[in-house]
Amino acid sequence: MNADLRSSADSVLARLVGDPTGAARLREDQWRAIEALVAHKRRALVVQRTGWGKSAVYFVATSLLRAAGAGPTVIVSPLLALMRNQVEAAARAGIHARTINSANPEEWEGIQAEVAAGEVDVLLVSPERLNNPEFRDQVLPKLAAATGLLVVDEAHCISDWGHDFRPDYRRLRTMLADLPPGVPVLATTATANARVTADVAEQLGTGAGTDALVLRGALDRESLSLAVLSLPDAAHRLAWLADHLGELPGSGIIYTLTVAAAEEVTAYLRHRGHTVASYTGRTENADRQQAEDDLQANRVKALVATSALGMGFDKPDLGFVVHLGSPSSPIAYYQQVGRAGRGVEHAEVLLLPGREDEAIWKYFASVAFPPEDLVRRTLEVLAQAGRPLSLPALEPLVDLRRTRLETMLKVLDVDGAVHRVKGGWTATGEPWVYDAERYAWVARQRAAEQQAMRDYAATTGCRMEFLRRQLDDEEAAPCGRCDNCAGARFTADVSSAALDVAKGELGRPGVELEPRKMWPTGLAAVGVDLKGRIPAGEQAATGRALGRLSDIGWGNRLRPLLAAQTPDGPVPDDVAQAVVAVLADWARGPGGWASGEPDAPARPVGVVALPSRTRPVLIGSLAARISDIGRIPLLGSLSYTDAVPEFGLPSSNSAQRVRGLHQALTVPPALAATLAGAAGPVLLVDDRAESGWTLAVAARLLRRAGAKEVFPLVLAVQP
Repeated sequence: MNADLRSSADSVLARLVGDPTGAARLREDQWRAIEALVAHKRRALVVQRTGWGKSAVYFVATSLLRAAGAGPTVIVSPLLALMRNQVEAAARAGIHARTINSANPEEWEGIQAEVAAGEVDVLLVSPERLNNPEFRDQVLPKLAAATGLLVVDEAHCISDWGHDFRPDYRRLRTMLADLPPGVPVLATTATANARVTADVAEQLGTGAGTDALVLRGALDRESLSLAVLSLPDAAHRLAWLADHLGELPGSGIIYTLTVAAAEEVTAYLRHRGHTVASYTGRTENADRQQAEDDLQANRVKALVATSALGMGFDKPDLGFVVHLGSPSSPIAYYQQVGRAGRGVEHAEVLLLPGREDEAIWKYFASVAFPPEDLVRRTLEVLAQAGRPLSLPALEPLVDLRRTRLETMLKVLDVDGAVHRVKGGWTATGEPWVYDAERYAWVARQRAAEQQAMRDYAATTGCRMEFLRRQLDDEEAAPCGRCDNCAGARFTADVSSAALDVAKGELGRPGVELEPRKMWPTGLAAVGVDLKGRIPAGEQAATGRALGRLSDIGWGNRLRPLLAAQTPDGPVPDDVAQAVVAVLADWARGPGGWASGEPDAPARPVGVVALPSRTRPVLIGSLAARISDIGRIPLLGSLSYTDAVPEFGLPSSNSAQRVRGLHQALTVPPALAATLAGAAGPVLLVDDRAESGWTLAVAARLLRRAGAKEVFPLVLAVQP
C-alpha cells in the first residue's frame, strides 16, 4: 500500500514542480512526513532550511488526502506574499487553493460558500482571522469539523521565544482542540532553534506524548556565499551599492531596517541608473503585488525592502540578498538570506552594517510587553466599562500606543483574561498572573541575539557555521564558501562620483511634516471637548524637519544630539546652518512664502519656541539663531501650566497625549498680546516631532490667540 502511495506522491510532486517527464522524486524526509500525515494521520513538526521543500509536503499530502475523500487542507500562513505564491504553486498540481486575508474581504463570503460546497482543496488563512469574532465563532467551528489536514506554516511565530512572535498564532490551540480525532497536523518552519522547536511542539500538541514525528534537518545552504563588508559611513554604503549592484548575480533583495531608509536607498539607486523598487509596510497592496511580479520576472534588479518582504516569498533563482544595516537577530537574518539561492548554484549574501543599527534595535525593543501596572489598568478599565470597548475607545483610558495595546490584548486573550467580541474587547474576570520572569527572559534573549549579530559581523570564523550554531544545528561545520573561509570577494572601493552623489543625497536637509487634521477619537471620555476634524483656522500648516531619526543620512547626526544621555546645550553650528538651508528651500519651494505664487502665504513675522524641560537650551538657541539669521523677531515661547506632572506628559498614545497637552500648554499673556497684533504667520520651533500632537495643540493655541498661520519647524521626526 505504501509503495503505491509513494508512487502517487511522486506523481503529484512532478506536477507541482512542472516536470513533464514525471522523474521528480521526493526527498526521503519529505516522504516520511507525507507518509506520517496521510497513512498514519499523525502530527508532525518539520524544521528544515528555506528551499528544502516544506510546501511540497503539504501540497502532496493534500492531493492524496483529498483523493481519499478528506476535507480541505487549512493552512495558517502569516504573509500575503506567501499566500500568493502558494495559490499559484497549488494550481500547478491541480489543487484549487483560496485565501482569506485582510486584502480580499469582498471575497470572503464567496470563498466560504465554495468551501462549504467542497470546491476548495486548500484554504489559506491569516492568523489574524483566527480571532476575528465572526470568523472565530461562525466559520472556524465548521472549518475545524471539516478539515482534512491542518498546516501551521512559519510555526516559529507561535513561540514568544522566537524572533517573530505573533500572539494570533497561539489561537491555533483552540482550533487544534476542536479538530475531530485522527485529523493530521503539520507544523513547518526554517528558523527555530532547539528552545523554539520545543515550545512550538508543546503549544501545537505535537510533543512526545502524542507520538509526533519531528523532522529536523541540517541547515546549511550550499548555494549561499556569506560576507560582511564594513564601510566608513552611510554614504560609502550607498556608493558601494551604486557601483557594485550590477556585478551581483541575477536579481535580488536589498533589505533595510526602516521604511525611511528603504525609500532613501530606492531614490538614490534610481538616480544612479539602477532599476529598483521599494517594498515596505507603507507600500499599497497593489504596488506590492506589482513589485513582487517585477522581481519574479527580473524586470527589476532588486527590491529595496523592509522585513515586510520576508517569510514565504519564493523566487528560486534569486541571486543575492544584501542587508543595508544589520537585523537584531541571527535567526531573522538567516531567514531573510534564505530567500536567495534556492534554485541556482551560487548566490551572494552580503551584510553592510551601519552605526545607526543599534539605535534602531533599541527603538523596536521599546515595544515589548508592557509593565504590570499598565496591564492591570487595562483589565480594570475593561471590567468597569460594562460593555465591549473598541481599541479607539480604550486607547484614551490606557497610556499605551494602539499597536502595543492591541498586541497586549491578544496575549491576554490567549491567556483567558480578556475576550474579543463584536464591538471590541471585554474582561473575562478570570484570574491572571503577570509572568514577569518569562517577559524578562524574553528581553534577555533579545539582548543576547543582538550581541550575536555583533559577533557575526566581527567573527573571523565561518559565517554559515556561526548562523547554524545559533539555530542549534548539530551538524554545523565550516562551509568553505564565505569570505572568512574562501577569502573576500568584494573590496570596499567606491568611485568618487558615486560617493559625492551619495553624500549630497544623504546630506540634503529637509523633510515635509504633515500636520494633524483629525483629533483622536474618545477624547470626550477623558474630559476633553475636542472631536472630529480640526477646524482649518486652528490647524498647523505643513511644516519641515531637518531629518528623520531613522534616516541613514541626517538621522546619524541627530540621534546622538537628541539622545537621552546627551547633555542639553546650544544648537551645533552645522545643525543650525542646515536648518537655515531647510528654511531657504521651504521659502522658495512650491507654496513657500518666497515662491512668488499667487496664493503663497505671507512671510513669517515671528518665531515662537515650544517649552521643554529636557532641552530648553537647545530649543531656545535654535529659535534665537533662526530669528537672528532670518531677521525675524523672536516673539517668545509657549509655557506649561501647573498641570504638568513631574514625570512629564504621557506620550504612548494619541488620546492620552492630547489630553495631557490640552491641560498643560498655554500661551503667556505677553505672547498672546503680540500675536493679537501680528500681521502674518509664525514659525513654531521644537526639537522633535514624534506623534505630531504637540505641534497640533500648540498651533491651535497660537491660532486662537491671533496667529494667521503656524509653520512648524523641528530638528527631527521620530518614527
